[in-house]
Amino acid sequence: MKKNVGKTDRTIRLILAVAVFPMLFVLDGPARFMGLAFLPLLGTALTRRCGAYALIGTSTCERES
Repeated sequence: MKKNVGKTDRTIRLILAVAVFPMLFVLDGPARFMGLAFLPLLGTALTRRCGAYALIGTSTCERES
């Protein structure tokens, strides 16, 4: 799979992952597992590949000239 996550998109995903991760420790009950949303955010930011983007055929990567 080609890289399809651009620089701005990657930065936003990293910020969201860092913001959501503490939910695992702060919230109580089943709501705390919403903090696991950091996993796909972090994974797509680090690998620069998003399966959902591949399915719909889009990319936020900068175009090469």
